[in-house]
Amino acid sequence: MSADSGLVENKSNLKDNRHIKKKKMLNLTCLYIYMDNKLTQKHGENMNQLLAMRAYIRVVESASFIRAASQLSMPRSTVSKLITDLEKHLETRLIRRTTRTVTVTTEGLEYYRYAVKLLNGVDEADSAVRGKKQKPRGHLRLEVQVIFACTFLIPALPEFYREYPDITLALGINDRTVNMVGEGVDCAIRAGTIQDLSVIARPLINMHYITCASPAYLSAMGTPRHPHDIQNDHRCINYHSASSGKTDPLIFHRGDEAVVVNNCLYSASDGNGLRDMIMAGLGVGQILREFIEPEIRTGRLVPVLTDWNRSPLPFHIIYERDNHQNARLRAFVDWMTERFGR
Repeated sequence: MSADSGLVENKSNLKDNRHIKKKKMLNLTCLYIYMDNKLTQKHGENMNQLLAMRAYIRVVESASFIRAASQLSMPRSTVSKLITDLEKHLETRLIRRTTRTVTVTTEGLEYYRYAVKLLNGVDEADSAVRGKKQKPRGHLRLEVQVIFACTFLIPALPEFYREYPDITLALGINDRTVNMVGEGVDCAIRAGTIQDLSVIARPLINMHYITCASPAYLSAMGTPRHPHDIQNDHRCINYHSASSGKTDPLIFHRGDEAVVVNNCLYSASDGNGLRDMIMAGLGVGQILREFIEPEIRTGRLVPVLTDWNRSPLPFHIIYERDNHQNARLRAFVDWMTERFGR
């Protein structure tokens, strides 16, 4: 066989494979629609199950019928009826409602996970049939640490919206460790070393620590000249893990010297709390400089021990290994790594 004939055959096989893949996706969409119609006919309900499932996902992720209705651009009463009809169809309570709270039942959480996977498949099938020229669309649920969200992500989101106006985001802002599969999270932005081998971690920026205190505190207690001064003569503040409760020490490096200060009197589980405690004059703290740059510029916080440093803190965007086939997630991850990658 000649090289030219082999090339022609390979191109032909590639074309056939693309045709088969597109046909499979189309068949999958038809199957979902068929299932939806058969289930509706079986129970004699006038219900669009796929729409009801989309409404249910929004209610779970926003923890509010009002917010879900706003995101879906439909009346709250319509969303409520869709959920009620879905529960009747399943003969199972999915959500417990009160005047102030929405609580997902155990069965409801299980159904939510299946619904997210199914609708991701439907959206992927739609995208395959419409062709690659159409921008990715659909909903993503993210979990982001407070400092990264406030300092980098939220200010940049208008850029993402301009590029991908059909992708909606539910942003969970906290410093806890989430169960991505169990909680239906598409991706998360986390700090530190990623040890979970079940996820893919793409590197983003490194953030840098600074040791600082309020002017009032330094006026009252004096300015430390050495980390041992903080250990012996000062109050210190630092971050503690929301999941384990363990407080991080203050860590100092200068050349071959290293000092670790453990006797923190106060701690906070997120960046906002840590910043506010330092600004309140409760002690000397270590915090990420990029997060408190405005306070440094205006003099509300004063750097100390500037000839000492601490290793930078790396941030990553992580997602499940089998989840990157989702076109909207792929678009978001690629945008994040291009915008904030190192």
